[in-house]
Amino acid sequence: MKPIELKKGVYWVGAVDWDIRDFHGYSTERGSTYNSYLVVDEKITLFDIVKKGFSGDLLHRVHEIVDPKKIDYIVVNHVEMDHSGSIKEVIEYTNPEKVFCSKMGEKAIKAHFHNDGWPLVAVGSGDSIDLGARQVNFLETRMLHWPDSMFSYIPQEKLLISSDAFGLHWATSERFDDMVDQGELMQHAAKYFANILLPYTPLIEKLLVQIKDMGLDIDTIAPDHGVIWRGDPGKILAAYDRWSRQEQIAKALVVYDTMWHSTEMMAKAVAGGIQDEGVSVKLMHLANWHRSDIVTEMLDAAALVFGSATLNNNMLPRMADVLTYIKGLRPLNKIGAAFGSFGWSGEAVKDVGAMMDQAKIEQVADSLRHQYVPDHAALRKCVELGQKVGQAVRQRVGG
Repeated sequence: MKPIELKKGVYWVGAVDWDIRDFHGYSTERGSTYNSYLVVDEKITLFDIVKKGFSGDLLHRVHEIVDPKKIDYIVVNHVEMDHSGSIKEVIEYTNPEKVFCSKMGEKAIKAHFHNDGWPLVAVGSGDSIDLGARQVNFLETRMLHWPDSMFSYIPQEKLLISSDAFGLHWATSERFDDMVDQGELMQHAAKYFANILLPYTPLIEKLLVQIKDMGLDIDTIAPDHGVIWRGDPGKILAAYDRWSRQEQIAKALVVYDTMWHSTEMMAKAVAGGIQDEGVSVKLMHLANWHRSDIVTEMLDAAALVFGSATLNNNMLPRMADVLTYIKGLRPLNKIGAAFGSFGWSGEAVKDVGAMMDQAKIEQVADSLRHQYVPDHAALRKCVELGQKVGQAVRQRVGG
């Protein structure tokens, strides 16, 4: 794949990772990209590096534009290893005059790579550098989603190089948002937000307001993963505004794991009760749904209902996994309930409820458990639990 010109003299020179399928617990079934951008000006500048193992892709694409040894500046917007893993090879090959990063980025680079000889220059919000015909303005975006994160804005190009913000994991031969299927595009963007940025939604709300107040004229957003948003970036900005406020619809997830189908029977009855109340419901068996896809569906769901059988005096392992994952993402204003079958001890439902409390998921119905195989009367109670959850959803979001 050749370098792609975004603007006159501004190029995508990154790498496409067609084969990655797991990103620290997030399923990347369609691969990803590691985006780097080259600006050819009086000071030739490379924005962001690529994951270790992909430096050859980057340098090859740069070489099709200019000798990489002519690169004057490198800007590191984010030090996470999928963007800085190749920095040693790139710096040694290009020997840049300066490497710009945030103040926290300087600390992180030194802690990661233990090299005091690199020409690091720490910048902060409001700082800028001149490239010649262009200027780069920096905006720190701490904890979106690392302490070192920052944006680089080039006003002459109306271009925001946005680090991990507005990104998505999707390997394609197309580089721009208007070249791909729009439904799949927004699904990947939602999945990225839900799994990477959800814990930081209050900061994202403030950042969006800050960008608006600064009056930045943006017609292209170039993130570090996925496609480039060009022409009208309002679509992704509006989505981030909506997702950061964690807007909910009349939707519930019934997430469960089962041993001998008894909890599965209960889950179907609970889902039926929710549906009786006119609330959309998704039934999600953990044997078939990855945690990151459940979290994506959770983004706009009002209710999360969890069911688990008991194994060795505990909830089933996959249930512990998904609840731990959700707790770390800190979703806001969710309601739900817990249920499950058991043989002789039955601790799972209590433990599920306790983890829901830790995740600040409000339980709107008493937990429900049944010994062995549920009969008609037991399933009726499951339907009633689902109805209570459905009623609580409608009271909260309407529908």
